[in-house]
Amino acid sequence: MPDTADKVHVNIAGAPYDVLIQPGLLDRLGADLPERLTYEAVAIVADKSLPGAIVSQVEGSFPQGFPIFRYLLPSGEQNKSLDRVREAYDVFLAARLDRKTPIIALGGGVTGDVAGFIAATILRGVPLVQVPTTLLAMVDSSVGGKVGVNHGSFKNMVGAFKQPSVVYCDTNVLIKLPKRELCNGLAECIKHAIIRDAELFAETERELPRLLDRDVPYFTRYIARNVAIKARVVETDVHENGVRAHLNLGHTFGHAIETVSEHEYAHGEAISMGMCAASYIATKLGMLEEPDHHRIVKLLSRAGLPTAGLDLDDTVLYSAMLHDKKASHGKIRLVLPDRIGHAAVRDDVPRALILEAINSLRRE
Repeated sequence: MPDTADKVHVNIAGAPYDVLIQPGLLDRLGADLPERLTYEAVAIVADKSLPGAIVSQVEGSFPQGFPIFRYLLPSGEQNKSLDRVREAYDVFLAARLDRKTPIIALGGGVTGDVAGFIAATILRGVPLVQVPTTLLAMVDSSVGGKVGVNHGSFKNMVGAFKQPSVVYCDTNVLIKLPKRELCNGLAECIKHAIIRDAELFAETERELPRLLDRDVPYFTRYIARNVAIKARVVETDVHENGVRAHLNLGHTFGHAIETVSEHEYAHGEAISMGMCAASYIATKLGMLEEPDHHRIVKLLSRAGLPTAGLDLDDTVLYSAMLHDKKASHGKIRLVLPDRIGHAAVRDDVPRALILEAINSLRRE
């Protein structure tokens, strides 16, 4: 099935699905879903901080009186935990959820990860429907099938691969999305452009005001292009044994910044810092031209994301990077841009250069 401006087909072997990207999807979800799945009830995991109108929109899209089970997940990274998963198990098992009952993940990335892990494990697996309500979740976590929770201070260490049956991205929700959340999502969009699409990077430089002004028709097409980039990468490497690692540009630094700052930095903010550090290293290694490094930093800054001013201990950050799940045999694996539109994985970056890159983030 070909991609269009409002739909991307993700062709995972044995588990293909569509990502629908259109305004007004929340009102149509209950009418569309029966065309894709057979079920007699639905279970919703919703971010507790979502406006009630969004939850009501989704529940109201189903016929009156249709059985809907609901678990409200407290917001925040600290609730991406096995304790919250157990609470949801209790709710859904008491409601006699069966193996055809889809779990609908309604919220941002934390909600999608937790709900996805529940769907992957309860009754040994039930269908998953992703309904992301943030830009970050639309272009990143809702696509690709990675689900899971944190364990103590270790991020995403307990999880599974669980592909959704369908993803609904209602771009109308971006109109009221807090600016910080909008900027968080733009970090992942810029990442996609850096690793795979130089033309998209240039377009983002040119059209950034339209994105910051929440031009919904333009955003719909823009999100579709980003989802298509991730879909093509995931299709060729579902379990991250090769090129899917490129999607981690900035994430080894970023996850450490999130952890050490105790999530003072939001995900997109930390990834922005991480991409600046990765770009800095790539330049020092002679992989990336200096002007391209400056373009990357400038675009992130224009998008309202931090690129400097870091005030965290470099050795503590380095230690946290060593605990990243992508580290191997004491070596930190980094995704580095070698030009805008392309990236490579390196595990031979000297410790001194990694520390130098961290310190480069301190400069205002």
